[in-house]
Amino acid sequence: MEKLSGYIENVIYHNEQNNFTVMELDCGGNLVTVTGSFPTLNPGEYITVKGAWSEHPSFGVQLKAHSFKVEIPETVAGMEKYLASGLITGIGEKKARLLVERFKEDVLDIIRYNPDRLTEVEGIGKKTASMISESFNEHREVMDIIMFLGEYGISSSMAMRVYKVYRDNTISVIKENPYKLIRDVPGIGFKLADEIAMSMGVEQFSPFRVMAGIKHMLQSCYNDGNMYMEEEELVYKSASVLDISEDLAYDNVEDLVLQGDIKLETIEDKRVYYTIPLFKAEESVAEMTVRISRHRYENEIINVDKIISSYERQNDIELDEAQKNAVKAAVENGVVIITGGPGTGKTTIIKCILEIFQQLDYDIALAAPTGRAAKRMSEATGFEAKTIHRMLEFGYSENEAEQTFDKNEENPLEYDVVIVDEASMIDILLMNHLLKAIRLGTRLILVGDINQLPSVGPGNVLKDIIDSNQVSLVVLNKIFRQAQESMIVVNAHKINNGEMPMVNDKEKDFYFINCNTGEKVRKTILDICTHRLKNYNGYDFFEDIQVVTPMKKGAAGINELNKLLQLNLNPPSPDKEERTFMSTVYREGDKVMQIKNNYNIEWLDLNTQEEGQGVFNGDIGIIKKINQQGKNATVIFDDDKQVIYSFEQMDELILSYAITVHKSQGSEFKVVVMPVFQGPRMLLNRNLLYTAITRGKELVVLVGHRTYLKAMIENINTVMRKTGLRDRIRAHAIMED
Repeated sequence: MEKLSGYIENVIYHNEQNNFTVMELDCGGNLVTVTGSFPTLNPGEYITVKGAWSEHPSFGVQLKAHSFKVEIPETVAGMEKYLASGLITGIGEKKARLLVERFKEDVLDIIRYNPDRLTEVEGIGKKTASMISESFNEHREVMDIIMFLGEYGISSSMAMRVYKVYRDNTISVIKENPYKLIRDVPGIGFKLADEIAMSMGVEQFSPFRVMAGIKHMLQSCYNDGNMYMEEEELVYKSASVLDISEDLAYDNVEDLVLQGDIKLETIEDKRVYYTIPLFKAEESVAEMTVRISRHRYENEIINVDKIISSYERQNDIELDEAQKNAVKAAVENGVVIITGGPGTGKTTIIKCILEIFQQLDYDIALAAPTGRAAKRMSEATGFEAKTIHRMLEFGYSENEAEQTFDKNEENPLEYDVVIVDEASMIDILLMNHLLKAIRLGTRLILVGDINQLPSVGPGNVLKDIIDSNQVSLVVLNKIFRQAQESMIVVNAHKINNGEMPMVNDKEKDFYFINCNTGEKVRKTILDICTHRLKNYNGYDFFEDIQVVTPMKKGAAGINELNKLLQLNLNPPSPDKEERTFMSTVYREGDKVMQIKNNYNIEWLDLNTQEEGQGVFNGDIGIIKKINQQGKNATVIFDDDKQVIYSFEQMDELILSYAITVHKSQGSEFKVVVMPVFQGPRMLLNRNLLYTAITRGKELVVLVGHRTYLKAMIENINTVMRKTGLRDRIRAHAIMED
């Protein structure tokens, strides 16, 4: 076993997925090629490696490293080289030289333990001194964590995700309970956490391991939108993943119930299990839905018919009976649900309701589940609409471990009316927080399309509330004359009724292009996006067109389509900087989507120069600049807000040349292009097709085979979500009566 120490001269190659690295090490003037598994390292760092010599047929003699350690340089010259490497924010070559000249061999100790003294060096003030010290300490801390996690096969990019969650508590948290990684860090599943735990000495049959596995299995039902898991399924799956007997799994399930860690319920004569947070949320939503909906407004005398007539005269329109009923229901009830497909007048109803409550001098709030849906609501009504999270003043606890909402039962919203659009997207947890913030007497109006996809998160809240028959409901069915001119609207209703769409009228806005193979589907979509639509009506891909697809994988999935469209619409160029993250190349000019709500990230409005905070799940933008030296990327979103992401924050972005139908919910695009091809049956259903085509405003183009189009329309067997909300609402209604 050979042992070498030296400075990294050059990192020739580094794979962020598996950490394989080729580097040149300066060992006292001799350059040695070293290969092996390393975290992200930088020129100037001093490391010690142990390994064996090998000879590569093309690259010659190399040291194949088996272990390594990042060292603190011991010589003054080494310290200067380390500080000048660019690793430490605030220090370049000049400051590195000045710092070493002033503090000699004590320079690193001064930076770490006595940073105030750094101001003794010309050009370094208190702010810069603090920044240098923080950067130095964080770098040392991160390297310790990367090396610690690397022992368990965790890549440096994944280690950085872990560090972002736990910060300086990372090592202690993992040593105490490695199974926390499953819940807290996206991308880490039970298998990896279990391997870490067992390598730390946790025994296969220990209650600690078995209970962690059962809780993980129960929480995994979230992924399918379910609220609970039936006993037989929970015991069987837990025993399988843990490699234990079903008897042992069952005994530990019972122990978890006795400890209050999971909840046992009986639904339709079956024993089922909830996680505690989901059980409490479902029970709370049921109770509050009944309580708010049963509130009566006896002291208010409102002539609704007179106000509706006035609204019709002023706006030169005539509401049909269902629309008038919707307005009356909104005035007379604590909770009302208004549902209908495209072209049925939901926006007209919202505007009418707004005008009525304005005349009554009521305080009104408009909200939607996503940023794009809120923006659409604002544009349609002329009133400001917020995301539900922002309306409820979402934030994090002091240690950022838990989500918090400042608006709650103790500090409710100060509105008389709250109108929420795209309500089918609200999961049980968000609905729980929303209802907690609604004070008794506030009217809650939920507007949505029950035929769209349910929420990504657990539950089927809007449908369950409707099915309980305990809340005022208005269903809008009539397609209005203006909407009948759109084949997008007409075909959406046809599909919803189980009929094949009418396509390829050259004067209309709905087309189907027949393709027999996955390769032809991809090539046709590429041709449509790069040439045909541009020639057809001058559509610009980045401004006007969105490819949506049912799935992530496969010939017509987002992974393949994003690669193809990126390569042709934004090919590599010496003039464009790139950043590879988790095997995806991000390039200047790329179309990207934010995939989580980030309420703290700062933005600059390029039109008004206004500054603010918050980028939301579903926001789409373009990468304008990638700064390798500053380790950040600048994205300009479609509302002209400029956001600077650190490289660490880029895991919040995905390429969005093509997006899943689920990610398109709440958004509208001028043109929607969708592959209709083979894939998992559960994804090829009427619900999903209907949701996709209703995202298009001016044009919808389906590309694929009629066999799959017909199969999607006929497939109404979407996976039924396991929830207890409908029956809980009914039970609370009986108690109220």
